[in-house]
Amino acid sequence: MPRLTAADFSPEVLKLFDQYVHGLLSRRGFLDRAAKFALGTVTAEVLLEQLSPNFAAAQQVKNDDPRISTKFIEIDSPEGYGKVRGLLARPAKTSGKLPTVLVVHENRGLNPHIEDIARRLAVDGFIAFAPDALFPLGGYPGDEDKARELFPKLDQNKSRADFIASARALKALPEGNGKVGVVGFCYGGGIANFLATRVPDLAASVPFYGGQPTAEDAARIKAPLLLHYAGDDERINAGWPAYEQALKGAGVRYEAFVYPGVQHGFNNDTTPRFDAAAAKLAWGRTVEFFNRQLRA
Repeated sequence: MPRLTAADFSPEVLKLFDQYVHGLLSRRGFLDRAAKFALGTVTAEVLLEQLSPNFAAAQQVKNDDPRISTKFIEIDSPEGYGKVRGLLARPAKTSGKLPTVLVVHENRGLNPHIEDIARRLAVDGFIAFAPDALFPLGGYPGDEDKARELFPKLDQNKSRADFIASARALKALPEGNGKVGVVGFCYGGGIANFLATRVPDLAASVPFYGGQPTAEDAARIKAPLLLHYAGDDERINAGWPAYEQALKGAGVRYEAFVYPGVQHGFNNDTTPRFDAAAAKLAWGRTVEFFNRQLRA
């Protein structure tokens, strides 16, 4: 069967899938509820298969791309789980110190898509580090369902401390220019917002459809923000008006964009929720924002 697009799914099925992805609905729960939307040979199992990531088809930058250099590294995180492991990607041929970007994954750990995001940033001239929050539990298990089951077992206070340690490590990286930005998606978008409230010298933060901090925490933000929201994402968008009011009240520099008619996860090109036009626009804005904030 050819790969379906978001337009091929009813809004009800997409909403069910969003609940499944975020742990609000079990696999069996999705299949049971989606069954009434299945037609003919397109069973509930086929719907789930079509909505699930296809990492190989979406890969943009291969592991052995000659334009970049990659390796897995571990850093110390004494206030977190003790050690953080992740993918470090950088341009292969450079002169001088480079800006750095922390890449924060969704709620499945460091899967192939997020590794590819780190490599894309390296192609664009950044040193990118993509940690795996699941490292203390054995790392991304190679299966999205197993990863989703592992994620609630994390101590989020320790995981957040691991991301803070990752940002600090990037700032101290000898090859870096001392300026650190962060980009995160879904769960990672929430972490990008969180880091802006906890890392005073963070130079830039780009949350994609991420959960928002409290007004009290928002008042601590010093970094400029570039926020991306999907138009059809009631769950996350419900928190935006209060967050925007808090940012304005605190005098935080920010740019926010809502992309009409697209789904949560629209930047993730491994699933049918991907929207090519919105993703291209949002990613172009992201790279331009990082160039402006991290290279000056």
